[in-house]
Amino acid sequence: MANIKTEDEIMLFEREMKEFWTKLKSIYGTEQINQTLALRDSCKESIKALSEKWSKKLKEGDLMIDKIQEYNNEILQQSQRMSEKQEHLTEIKSNLNHEEEQKKDLTDSIQELKEELVKKKEMISSKNKATKERVEQLCKSKALFEKRLGLEIRRIHNEQLQFIFRHIDHQDPDKPYMFTLSINEQGDYEVTSCTPPLDCIAEFQLKVRETNNFSAFVANIRKAFTALSYKQSA
Repeated sequence: MANIKTEDEIMLFEREMKEFWTKLKSIYGTEQINQTLALRDSCKESIKALSEKWSKKLKEGDLMIDKIQEYNNEILQQSQRMSEKQEHLTEIKSNLNHEEEQKKDLTDSIQELKEELVKKKEMISSKNKATKERVEQLCKSKALFEKRLGLEIRRIHNEQLQFIFRHIDHQDPDKPYMFTLSINEQGDYEVTSCTPPLDCIAEFQLKVRETNNFSAFVANIRKAFTALSYKQSA
């Protein structure tokens, strides 16, 4: 009887211990699950909050990247416009330099022309002076030529002198034999006309240029007119 009671007590204790452990496990497991679920929910909330935060950051980053790209494009366009303006300014500067060079060349050319014109005026003035002096000298010899050679000297247009010989043709003493003389640009004697024409006039002209013996030149022309007159009368 006593053994049965002891066994029952042992079984009861074991059952109570099993129930205790079962209950303890049940309690411990529920709390653990609840803690895990709570932790999971907390993690989900944190992850969601972080996800929203980073999503916002990413959107702001995308907007910032777009803005930076827009700024870069604008800077690139401004740089291109600056480059075009710089090229235009360079072209304008080059044109201005070219115009300055042309202006300088033109000024130099004008100055050269002025100097050349002054020289030509001085040369013309000198030639005119020399021509007038020669003509005056010839006119001074007029009386001598008229007396010795029966010569009349007339001053005609363009500072030319006309020499008229008479008393050459014995059949017609008043018949004129004449030639016209001028001073050319080189300052040399030049016969511009001869009536009647003489074949030797060019030779006489060359000789007077070489010797500058004008009296002999006029005398030789008169002799040539006289010889021509005898030849025509024969």
